[in-house]
Amino acid sequence: MPHYVVDRVAEHLNNHGKPVKDSKVLVLGLAYKADIDDVRESPSFELIYLLLDRGAKVDYSDPHCAQTKAGRSFDLHMKSVPLTPETLKQYDLVLVSTAHSAVDWSMVAKHAKLVVDTRDAMRKFHGELGDRLKLA
Repeated sequence: MPHYVVDRVAEHLNNHGKPVKDSKVLVLGLAYKADIDDVRESPSFELIYLLLDRGAKVDYSDPHCAQTKAGRSFDLHMKSVPLTPETLKQYDLVLVSTAHSAVDWSMVAKHAKLVVDTRDAMRKFHGELGDRLKLA
């Protein structure tokens, strides 16, 4: 599934005139599921690696995971970035990987340039986002 999601990210960026290479992507959520800090078996790690492999500049934001730790397959050496309007405006695309209830989804809808949502967290903002939202 991560390959499918990264293909959707590439398609959405491309449809808006932006290649994946050198695009800034913010992955929302590192944890395996909402409202926990458990990252074991989380697809977010593979998503990040695949995006980096395609030349994207990737960060993540997760209110439950302040920094990555070495796992069985991945060691990203990354820290969570704060989720603010200013932060969101810096990224070409936001990839929703975990739908934490602590995330201000309204703020994401208002300030993200493009969104690929794998968790259906943004559906109620479809009207506000229009063609800036892709459900994966």
